[in-house]
Amino acid sequence: MPVLFLKKYLLSAGICCLLCCFFTTARGQYFSLNSNVNRVKIPFKLIRNLVIVQLKINKAGPYNFIMDTGVGIMIITDPSLVDSISIPDKRTITVSGLGAGDSYEAYITGPLNVNIQGITSTQVSAAILKKDPFGLSGYAGIPIHGLLGFEFFNKLAVKVNFSDSLITVMRSQHLRRFKKGIKIPLMIEANKPYMTATVTLSDGTKQERKVIVDLGAGHALSLENVPDKSIYSSNFIKANLGIGLNGLISGYKGRVKVVKLGKYKLNNVLTAFPDDDTRALRVKRDGNIGVDILKKFTLIFDYADSALFIKPAFGFKEPFEHDMSGLQYYAAGDGYKHVIVDSVEPGSPADEAGICRNDEITAINFKPVADMDLEQIDQLFKSKNNRSILLDIYRNKARERVIITLKRRI
Repeated sequence: MPVLFLKKYLLSAGICCLLCCFFTTARGQYFSLNSNVNRVKIPFKLIRNLVIVQLKINKAGPYNFIMDTGVGIMIITDPSLVDSISIPDKRTITVSGLGAGDSYEAYITGPLNVNIQGITSTQVSAAILKKDPFGLSGYAGIPIHGLLGFEFFNKLAVKVNFSDSLITVMRSQHLRRFKKGIKIPLMIEANKPYMTATVTLSDGTKQERKVIVDLGAGHALSLENVPDKSIYSSNFIKANLGIGLNGLISGYKGRVKVVKLGKYKLNNVLTAFPDDDTRALRVKRDGNIGVDILKKFTLIFDYADSALFIKPAFGFKEPFEHDMSGLQYYAAGDGYKHVIVDSVEPGSPADEAGICRNDEITAINFKPVADMDLEQIDQLFKSKNNRSILLDIYRNKARERVIITLKRRI
């Protein structure tokens, strides 16, 4: 079965409604530090704006999990883990989310023994999807086994430092606040952290927006239920924004003038505008802030104090840049060394060059893609407006070379 492509945009939007029945019990599920330590440092990998840590489940693993404040329960997206970890008791439920398509079935486990470098779980259960709708492994180019959400954050203070790729976990009473930085109030609702951000529209109008602080979403900003995109962004393009539990999420990509978090202003911010109507969600919201914004800060999540502490980090002033090729692609095969085109945006440079879905990119500027990771390829396609790039394409058992000229479209 081919790996589904999952773009950075709206990475976790499709699971925002998942397992509402657990919202009333998830607070009894949590992680804690071992009694003899006050803080633990956990290395993570930042791959295509995914914060990836390793953990063990029932003494098996290690497994790669995405840290995701946008989900309310631990989710195992790799169905093969059903056979890899010992699960004596499980039951089946049907789940649904954003997107156009069928619902999915998932197992609900009993309490698991989840261990992350000196941090252990208490009564933590998980949903194991019987079918992986996301294709996270192909998107990241490494095996991804699931998402770790609310339970990890609800009893601990969690510092995320993107500059040194370290997560520092401590008890809330041992939290060391930033000497320079600010405290932003959080609203913990339905097991997700919400904050108020000020968004400046294309005409200079300012709006207060309630957004999820979503460590599992790779985009910068997503604004939902926006019927007139031109009010927010002077220029936008039609795009597929990602995969939800129920299929593709369509919408638009544009930019808003300013996003203000506390006293900090971010200019010309890339923004996704999904078409899906989210008014039926349990908690009313206006969108979410993802890692493309969050990584410009060092963060401390302190759910016990209903607070997020932020301090500008290296790269805070760097501009937001989007893909200029029009290509969406994923890694496949042994070692994820094959790069396959999943879709091509109409009217984009890749479309004009005749690149098609299911084409394989074998080399870029004469360098084999087997010697590159997807992050490096992403950066090439964001590198410079009007830059020409030579691609080696394998299609229908034939090879050809095409040149695409990158174009900044928003």
